[in-house]
Amino acid sequence: MRMVCTVFSYQTRLELDAKEDAALTAYASLYGRVERSLFAAMQTKAPMNDLKRQFLLEYGITARQFNAIRVGVEGKIDSIKARRPDLITELQLRIKKAQKAIQNTEDRLQALRAPDAAFKKGKVVKTLSSEERARAATNAAFKLHHKKRRLHILQTKLGTMLADHKDARVRLCFGSKKLFHAQFDLKANGYADHAAWKADWQARHNSQFFVLGSQDETAGNQSCQAVVQADGTLTLELRMPNACEGDHGKRAVIAGVRFAYGHDKIVAALSSSQRLASKTQKGTNIMKRIGSALSYRFVRDAKSWRVFVSCRVPAAPTCTQAGLGAIGVDINANHLAVAILNRFGAPTKHLRIDTHTFGKTSNQTKAIIGDAAVRIVGTAAASGKPIVLEKLDFAKKKAELEGTQPHVARMLSCFAYKHIVSSIKAVAFRAGVEVIEVNPAYTSVIGALNHAQKRGVSVHMGAAVAIARRGLGLAEKPSVRVGLVPLRNGGHVTLALPVRNRAKHVWSYWAMIRKHQKAALTAHYRSDAWKQAPAPLSPAMRTLCAHRSSTAKSRSASQQHCSADALPEDIPY
Repeated sequence: MRMVCTVFSYQTRLELDAKEDAALTAYASLYGRVERSLFAAMQTKAPMNDLKRQFLLEYGITARQFNAIRVGVEGKIDSIKARRPDLITELQLRIKKAQKAIQNTEDRLQALRAPDAAFKKGKVVKTLSSEERARAATNAAFKLHHKKRRLHILQTKLGTMLADHKDARVRLCFGSKKLFHAQFDLKANGYADHAAWKADWQARHNSQFFVLGSQDETAGNQSCQAVVQADGTLTLELRMPNACEGDHGKRAVIAGVRFAYGHDKIVAALSSSQRLASKTQKGTNIMKRIGSALSYRFVRDAKSWRVFVSCRVPAAPTCTQAGLGAIGVDINANHLAVAILNRFGAPTKHLRIDTHTFGKTSNQTKAIIGDAAVRIVGTAAASGKPIVLEKLDFAKKKAELEGTQPHVARMLSCFAYKHIVSSIKAVAFRAGVEVIEVNPAYTSVIGALNHAQKRGVSVHMGAAVAIARRGLGLAEKPSVRVGLVPLRNGGHVTLALPVRNRAKHVWSYWAMIRKHQKAALTAHYRSDAWKQAPAPLSPAMRTLCAHRSSTAKSRSASQQHCSADALPEDIPY
């Protein structure tokens, strides 16, 4: 049976002397020049073998070093081409949303300027004084102007992207567009003059290089080989390009390298390299090397050089089984709702893990998400239960940010959903915890209707229960005759459930329930009823539905499930 493996990257900061730092800087400078030249040459559609022969002679590099540069450039090009269709779809949705916002603003401006004509057409016209109406019309005209400007920018961007997609053209800025555009406003970006900006621009151009590995090479890499020393540290022997040998020698030796995380995995990959006797197709006896490939990326930041090592890591033995239950995770913008279920599908414990990433740096965001992933996987490993996640795609949501309320746009913009999922999967892979992904259809509605009010938890925690039950293969159907959806202020919204057609799939029934629920919640918030204190459930309602905690208890029991106000973003759809 083939062993399941995946590629992990580990990093550490290097302690270098002046000679070693100069060698890495020279390597990165040559690498950057070759990379940019190769990208430009590839636009001519010249055969890669011809380019390879040309670049080996012109820049004084080895064939293996050229292959590393080629792989890096092709990876950047492929990533742009793979991402472009999604960006085109996103732009089309944003344009559609902007056009709708412009139409609504034009209708409002027309109603403000001619209220009598708008009233005759059956439109709702607010009673305003002449001064208020003039002020509102001025604001609407100002808003309309900038909406049209924004629409023109989006349409121009879409036209350019469609033309590039049709012609298979790739635009790639080495050094980042942000730093490139900084030269046009030097003072605002902290530069005294253009020379200072150019120094940063060249440093960014020459700040990294990649060394490609292969499993049939010594120590998994021909150009950079790691040797394990007696004290457990690694010594890296980096082969310099031929063009750099005169000033820095044939090899740059970096001793005392140790990784805080993954050091044992790297040593295991190095020890897997071995030579075996084999035969060619013609029957010639040869010695063949097998092992694990190790690729290295050297990166210089504002502090010093770092090295990233990528190697294949085998999966840990599975320590979970669905027969014991499941752990459902509902991913939200500022927290993770976690529900632990037994083998019968009943929740035994609920957890809330805060993941407030707004205003945080990228490293702080990674740390917050990483800690959350470790906690969830640790709980799964201790209980022997798999983790169940949803397959969500927020591309459409983010594409509809045009005209959205600021707090909603901010929430979706800083929502690192993919990062959360990838972190949980990575930690679970190393711990031997199974991760099950399920269809997210109607889990929020099911959680709000079947589990939230019944178990006295939030709608997000109810959704986590529904996710875990779906991972266990358990069916979900409405367990009540009258739907009650809890609110954050301890109240509830009641809605009559539609009649179910059992000839259709149960999801068609949940779709109808979602429409009724959405209408009930929207009417509730529009009527400002959420500002009032919630009324307790009647005895008859408690009989129809499940147990409901009192308002006082739900407010003071835990801030993770309730808060003082009911806000529109809590609508579970």
